[in-house]
Order: sequence, then structure tokens, then C-alpha cells
Amino acid sequence: MRLLHTSDWHLGQLFYEHERFDEHQAFLAWLLTQLVEQEIDVLLISGDIYHSANPPTRAENQFYQFIKSAKAACPELHIVVIAGNHDSAKRITTAKPLLAQFDTQVVGHFESQNPENCLIEIEKGQDYVAILALPYLRACDILNLKQSYSASVKQAYHAILAAKELPKHARIVAMGHLHARGAAVSEDSERALVIGGEDAIGADVFPQQADYVALGHLHKAQSVNGNEYIRYSGTPFAMSFSEKNYKHQCVIVDLLGENSINVNPLYIPKFKHLHVVPDKGLATLQEVCTQIKALPASDESAGYIRVRLSSKEMAPDFREQIDKALEGKDLLFCGIERVRQELDKTADELELKDLNEIERLDAGRLLEIAINEHPELEAKDVTEEVKALFSKLVSDIEQERVDED
Repeated sequence: MRLLHTSDWHLGQLFYEHERFDEHQAFLAWLLTQLVEQEIDVLLISGDIYHSANPPTRAENQFYQFIKSAKAACPELHIVVIAGNHDSAKRITTAKPLLAQFDTQVVGHFESQNPENCLIEIEKGQDYVAILALPYLRACDILNLKQSYSASVKQAYHAILAAKELPKHARIVAMGHLHARGAAVSEDSERALVIGGEDAIGADVFPQQADYVALGHLHKAQSVNGNEYIRYSGTPFAMSFSEKNYKHQCVIVDLLGENSINVNPLYIPKFKHLHVVPDKGLATLQEVCTQIKALPASDESAGYIRVRLSSKEMAPDFREQIDKALEGKDLLFCGIERVRQELDKTADELELKDLNEIERLDAGRLLEIAINEHPELEAKDVTEEVKALFSKLVSDIEQERVDED
């Protein structure tokens, strides 16, 4: 059986206030072609289908139209979707009865009293795969709040696996939307999953019986702790400029005979390019404009652009000069990073100040910023109790935002 693992589509996202609908549509068209050409049996979408709990109607229609088109192009295709931390579990399960007619199973919540609802069974001839479809585990899904988040995730997987006696020849695939310890994080575009102060779990929580673990949440495609069978597929495209060099991909998983497995990346083309001018170091406003003008005015460079300017650059018409340099370019302007060179640092050490979307910083980083920005505070004033309470506050706010309809 052949599976394709993807996640973190973030449909409906605004990229620095620019709509990405066409970019998302280009990805979905590409994915549809791959489902046909690669002869995929099961499509796994490991959470964060949408960018927010209240996605634009246009984004929802985009998702449903893809499901319809995928099933029309691949009549034998099965699709399994779990909710991520950006998704509203209630919203994505509303259409569950309708999507089931397209062999699409959607799992929004883990119910400890009914773990079998997270067990998806798929058969193709003599092949049988059991999918442990565990969505993002929210505080309301955890019965024992005194135990660690890791223990709760492990317990949930165990309950799903034990919900039904599986055939001896069953292949097992686990899905999850979480932050595995040791995995690389894009700090400026990924919300930490924090419950009770614990924002990452160990790879030992995944069932040992699982042939493959299909994860979502982290934007960089990567394996966990060097295990090629526990993987993040990553986002289909960059969610911030810090991710512009990521090799975005889906993952093709072949479940072969005698319990063997092949895992291979399927690289996604860049539909929009990200440009940062200058790419490194400092440049004067005139140099920045010269570099912008040198960018080719073609589809190959179409995309988004972000400009770095020295904090000492005080030209009153700097924005007008940048706009003039952008004339004739198929580039969407995404703001300016003010770069400050600290007096006590070498010329090559720069501090970048991008105050966009403070919500993306985790609780620990927010406290660190508060201490640095307020001289009257000292590190010793921020006790472990304060850290725990602040982390809990950030977690509660995040969950309230995600669960709102």
C-alpha cells in the first residue's frame, strides 16, 4: 500500500497581509497530479489544514473542492485528516458525514471514552493498514491533568491501539500533531504547543508497533531523533522569511511485504519565491534599491520581498525609493526589518528587530524579552512559579483562540 504524508497547509493564511489563495491553489493542483501519477492509496493530512480556527469561506471551499477533485481523479483513494492546533476541531468535523461519502475520514477530538473513533481501518486486497489518527491533544481531552503531556499522548495512542483486536498482518501507521523533542523549530512562525509548561514530547510515546509515524506542526521536513520512520512532512511552502531555504516536501510511504517499508521525499516546487534584500549584512538605502532593480522581472523571481535597513538610515522618503525600485517587478512588499548594530559587538554581528506577530514567541522567550526591555527587572525576579503561571496563561489564551468558532 502506498501512502502520501502531508501537513500544515494553513489554507487562508495571509502572508504579511497578502492573500495566498492562488499559491495554495497551485499547490493543491500539483498535489492532485501527484496523487494520480504516484498511484497513492491513502493521503494522510496531519493537521493545520487551515491557518485559523475561523478560516475564510473561500479557504473552506478550497479544501472541500480539493477533496472532491481528488476522489474524482483517484476513485480508490482514501483520505485521513486530523485537526491541528490552528484548526477548530468542531468546525472541521461538521462536514464529517459529507466527507465520508468521499472516503475521507476527519478526526477532530480524542475522546478517552471512545478511542475507537480515532482508529481508521483501510483495506486493499490482502493489505490492511490501521491508522491511529490522534489529533492535537487539547487540555479538555486529558482526563488526568496531573500527569505530563507526554504521558497523556502515550496513553491516548495506547488506548486507540487497544480499542480493537487487529489482524496479525496489520500494518500500523500513527498520526499526530505535536512538537517532538529535539526537532528543529522555526521560532518566528510556529506556535509552541504548551500544556502545563511542557512543550515537547519524546519519541518514546509513539507505539513501538507503528511502521510509520506521520507528524504535523513543525514546518521543517525532518525525521525525529534520526528515525526515518518518524517524520514531519513540513509545510508545502514557507510560512515566514526564516523558512525561505527549507526544502518543502511531502513524504511517500510504501508499506511493502514482510513488514518492510520505504520512505522517500517528494519535493514540492516553489510557486512563489522569497527575497530578502540584502540577503546578509548591512546595506545603504541606495545599495538596497540597486539590488532590487537587479532582480529579474520574470516569473522565476515572482513572489515576496522583505527589505533590511540599518536603524541609522533616516532618509524621509525611503519607502518611496523602495517602491520606485520595485516598479515592474512581480514582487509583493512584506515590510522592513530594522537592523541595529550593537556598539559592543563586532561589525559582523547584527541584531534584527522584527516585531511582527508577537504571538508566535513562546512563553519563555516573552519573559526573556520582558527582562531585557525592563532594567528594573532581574532574572532572579522571575521564579519557577512565575514561569509556570505565565506558561499556563499563554497556553490558555492559545487554546481559547483555537477553540473559538
